Amino acid sequence: MNAGIDSFDRRRFMKGLGLAASAFAVPGCAGSRAPIACSAGRRPNIVLILADDVGREALGCYGGGPYRTPNLDRLAEGGVRFTHAYSCPVCAPSRVKIMTGRYGFRNYKAWGHIPPDEVTFGHTLQAAGYAAAIAGKWQMTLLKDDPHHVGRMGFPQSCVFGWHEGPRYYDPLIYQNGKILDTSAEDYGPDIYCGFLIDFIQRNKNRPFLAYYSMATAHDISDDFKPVPPVGPSGRYNTYGELVEYMDVLVGRIKAALERLGLRENTLILFTGDNGCPGRFITGFENGKYIRRSVPLEFNGRKVTGGKGSFTDAGTRVPLIANWPGAAPAGAVCEDLIDFSDFMPTLAQLAATSPPADRVIDGVSFAPQIMGKRGKPRGWAYCQYGSKAWIRTKKWKLYNDGSLFDAEADPAEQNPIAPGEGGPKAAAARKYLEREYDRLRG
Repeated sequence: MNAGIDSFDRRRFMKGLGLAASAFAVPGCAGSRAPIACSAGRRPNIVLILADDVGREALGCYGGGPYRTPNLDRLAEGGVRFTHAYSCPVCAPSRVKIMTGRYGFRNYKAWGHIPPDEVTFGHTLQAAGYAAAIAGKWQMTLLKDDPHHVGRMGFPQSCVFGWHEGPRYYDPLIYQNGKILDTSAEDYGPDIYCGFLIDFIQRNKNRPFLAYYSMATAHDISDDFKPVPPVGPSGRYNTYGELVEYMDVLVGRIKAALERLGLRENTLILFTGDNGCPGRFITGFENGKYIRRSVPLEFNGRKVTGGKGSFTDAGTRVPLIANWPGAAPAGAVCEDLIDFSDFMPTLAQLAATSPPADRVIDGVSFAPQIMGKRGKPRGWAYCQYGSKAWIRTKKWKLYNDGSLFDAEADPAEQNPIAPGEGGPKAAAARKYLEREYDRLRG
């Protein structure tokens, strides 16, 4: 991605800016470029959990609250917690990016659409001998028009709700392997998606598998179809906090199933979120209108507002936890930049294969960092949605309209640094990021 830049010059340049990629906050992080599957002695099973509308501010292990997330907190304590992972500001572009390893200007054409010729990590790992399944949210087409779309896009086993078609929670409209399930008002979608994946894992326990848990939680109910989604036995819609805490229960359920099946030691669990937390949330339906209220959030002891839809850290800086007993170091914190495009090459490397060679792959594998090694950290991350984009290091962030921010000192981006302002470090950062942006988009 940074082809043409002399690696020594770039390291020296970044060091001068105070931008050098940091190693883990634990000993033993010497670099290694050996294939991960070889260095670990095995190819892991992979459970990739993508939560919906769950930013860092919702998780206790990141200093968030006021909700309880004990299962995720324990996964972080027993694995690697990444502090600089970046998504898109909303879900659909994040999902295309994470599955394909490519930036949106290459393949993101419209909301809820993935080009039919794209190659996902489902295709890639299947070709490497993995069983592949997805459960929860698909959102890449209207399944009533194309019920077998999920299978063609790399996931022959699937259990997903009909986006724009019916409820995701109570009495859900669910397509399982292309056919609509018979559900009732007593059925709860998140339980069905989780149970489907546990069954998939059990059926494939004797071969490597990729279980992509694209969660429905903790998004609010869908408001874009009729009739109004049912409220369930409580007589009301679940709050954001209740959905976050149940999301954590479901993560614990997956982990317990892996342990019960004797698969935990050879299974990597990756957890992330598709964008930041919401600022407002549907809490009811009255007089023909949906009622939305503010979402209570805390971060590092302060009350904060969710940033979903924003290009700031609150909207695009997401949690990322990697837990693989005996392979990922327990209690490690990695400050390297992780871009959502990095998941495709990471999963490919873990599976001892390669991403597709017939197209540009923008991602950089962070499989070494999962193993506690230095790897090859990227120099910058890139985010785009619509006509707006930014390119950033950990400290400096440049938008495509020329706005520059010190993201460490000003994460809410209240004080743009104009050209010629901010001193020599700001000037050098602007020059570097402008050059990298031009090379990427040129």
